Amino acid sequence: MGSILIKTEIPGPKSREIQKKKESYVASPLEPLAPFFIARGEGAVVEDVDGNRFLDFTGGWGCLVVGYSPKPIIEAVQKQVENYIHTDFTSIPYEPYAELAKMIAERAPGNYEKAVAFFNSGAEAVENAVKIARGYTKRRAVVVFDGAFHGRTLLTMTMTHRPMPYKYIFGSAPDVYRIPRPNVHRNKYTPKDFERLLLDTVAPDDVAAVVIEPIQGEGGFNIPQPGLLEEIRRVTEKYGILFVADEVQSGYGRTGKFFAVENWGVVPDLISLGKSIAAGFPLSAVVGNKKIFDSLPKGSIGSTFGGNPVACVAGIEVIKMIEREKLLDRAVHLGKIIRERFEEFQKKYPAVKEVRGVGAMQAIEFIKDHDTWEPDAETCQAVIQEALKNGVVLAGAGLHKNIIRLLIPLVITEEQLKEGLDVLDKAIETATKGK
Repeated sequence: MGSILIKTEIPGPKSREIQKKKESYVASPLEPLAPFFIARGEGAVVEDVDGNRFLDFTGGWGCLVVGYSPKPIIEAVQKQVENYIHTDFTSIPYEPYAELAKMIAERAPGNYEKAVAFFNSGAEAVENAVKIARGYTKRRAVVVFDGAFHGRTLLTMTMTHRPMPYKYIFGSAPDVYRIPRPNVHRNKYTPKDFERLLLDTVAPDDVAAVVIEPIQGEGGFNIPQPGLLEEIRRVTEKYGILFVADEVQSGYGRTGKFFAVENWGVVPDLISLGKSIAAGFPLSAVVGNKKIFDSLPKGSIGSTFGGNPVACVAGIEVIKMIEREKLLDRAVHLGKIIRERFEEFQKKYPAVKEVRGVGAMQAIEFIKDHDTWEPDAETCQAVIQEALKNGVVLAGAGLHKNIIRLLIPLVITEEQLKEGLDVLDKAIETATKGK
């Protein structure tokens, strides 16, 4: 018997009742992917309020690398809640903050002392990384790339590429410069062009940081061309610019390395983390060279709820769980299974033009015209909806919404993964029939 169980129409009657409250009282721009409401979750499986079971391949938009409701985390959180739920670390400090900072710092790349600061969301982590870089370098400009997604605060929204729906008419922050990210299909730039592109765009003496996702998340799991991250590291060192790796989506564990950037042997000055680092509790972090943090005035960074003790306890257990259950190796193993099936899809369905990814971060891209690389958003979205009807929740991606990316919990069983991939296979077949 499989994990998927569809007992009612989707959404079911109880979900439709809750939907009425949502439509009446929840801000309308908050538009969920799933049409049903969750009642419980375990591992990679969610059950809705009507008793239907689904496989969640979005992992709560990448927040659940250790899955729904892992017992060690629940037990640790319950114990912490009984002692105290919150105090601001800059008011009355507590050990879980220091312990989690130690665990992250010890695992971060670089042969130097490191420090960690905690915040609430990925956008806050990215924004604070920029703030820290500006404070350290005494410069203001930030360089980002085509296809980037860095968050939804004013600064990180400006750093993000896609206009709709993220930027829309919300305005923008100053001192942000975007350059092309070398891509064999969309431009003719190579990693060696990075320095020229930078110099053509902004004076390097004005640049505080180059911020890049080692693997673009919302951009479509775009992997850097060979040599790109190494060239960015060379150029940033040459001009005294900080190299900031945004690993909010790729970190940690999904690629088979603790930090995604380790796949290229590159050591950033700062790394931004978020999403999965506390099993779904709001927590993000910036980790990097301690001397950078030490250059800032006391009290210049902080957050009332950043590094909440309950979230920190969850974060400690996430790292323990990753190591105890060998989830880095698991990511590589699951990635091979996914990659093999995705390459089968590529052979079977002409609309599936490209397969790409590292470890368990794998994606497929739908293309209409193989010569012009015209994106096929219509087919991609049809596949997502067809899979949803049959019990698998999938995440789209890409500037043109023509990519499906997998953000599976690494605790998913092979049987569940196969079941979900079978549903995806059938969904592609249905969506492309006659094309």
